[in-house]
Amino acid sequence: MLAQSTIEDVINAQRESLVQMDPGLYREALKILPDLSTHALIVSGIRRSGKSTLLFQLLKKKYNDALYLNFEDPRLYEFELGDFVRLDAIIKASSSQVLLFDELQVIPDWERYIRQKLDEQYKVVITGSNASLLSKELGTKLTGRHISKELFPFSYTEFASFNNLQANTDSVHQYLTIGGFPAYVKTRQAENLQQLFDDILIRDIAVRYGVRDVKSLQRLAQYLISNVSKPISANRLKSLFELGSTNTISEYLAHMEYAYLMYFVPKFSYSQRKQLVNPRKVYAIDTGMINLVSTAFTEDQGRKFENLIYMHLRRKHKEIYYFSERGECDFIVFNRGTFQQAVQVCWQLNQDNLNRELNGLFEALTFFDEKEGALVTLEQNDRFEKEGKVIQVMPAHEFLQK
Repeated sequence: MLAQSTIEDVINAQRESLVQMDPGLYREALKILPDLSTHALIVSGIRRSGKSTLLFQLLKKKYNDALYLNFEDPRLYEFELGDFVRLDAIIKASSSQVLLFDELQVIPDWERYIRQKLDEQYKVVITGSNASLLSKELGTKLTGRHISKELFPFSYTEFASFNNLQANTDSVHQYLTIGGFPAYVKTRQAENLQQLFDDILIRDIAVRYGVRDVKSLQRLAQYLISNVSKPISANRLKSLFELGSTNTISEYLAHMEYAYLMYFVPKFSYSQRKQLVNPRKVYAIDTGMINLVSTAFTEDQGRKFENLIYMHLRRKHKEIYYFSERGECDFIVFNRGTFQQAVQVCWQLNQDNLNRELNGLFEALTFFDEKEGALVTLEQNDRFEKEGKVIQVMPAHEFLQK
């Protein structure tokens, strides 16, 4: 429980910090955030992806009189459900009709309070670093009165804009090496990403979900980020890490995905059961983090390049699969069950891999009865046609601007 004066002091101090903040690069996500009406806007994404900055940009461009409060402020660690009454008094005194709440999910039963504010005709924006904010439970508690958006680290186009770079192979190389976390892009201090990786595992996973075996969690995460673009299974991981059950492994993987740290792409199948039992391919949130945290002994640019293309697709789509029958296609993208595109990724096409890469993509196009697919390389342009189906080979800097 907190005194009302303490909450007021935090709000005033945070407001002062916001006023002095550099808005930085205006994020692409700002253009697609809906206008607030009767629904709360919920923006979730990995820690340090720029959610607080996005709120500041929103405040500066649209809602100058908004009341802002970041609940991860150490002075609010004792904040509990009853303190919302004191916060209410501050809000009424401020006369603000727009509420911007950062990392609100750390407060138990926050959904009830937000429902109350919506009923009172307030406009509400919430950010959080856990995908549980997007869960079906949230829809139940807010009775559908929310719109959800995700924020990721800088895209390639944002990275190039921030660094005044041209869209070309050289800037793709830089993006592959540095990644998109705003603070690291700005400072290039390796400690930023290494500490962030640990913070997510401890604060967003171990503490949040009561994970006791933190060492095993850390070892598993280290293994996954060192093996991006490879297939994994709970059974295989269980034997590698000698953990008690596949359920424990599955829970750890789910926690990492909820925290936006790792993604697990299923093999395409019309059977949900087969999707669950087949190996999934693992990808990490950011190639810069992979470069600094991975313990892989060999440099495999191709796997990191595939990770980079996956994250580009994931920014726009949630339904992504890999296709594997006789051959393999890296990504099959759907939107609400409707086929969108087939994408193959290859660092560099040569005589050794050309047939394998083309045949896997042609097979996927035939399977889904589609006419055209994309094959993304570092810098090559080409076009292949077979039985009325076309594969467009394009350099990454072109594909990453689509």
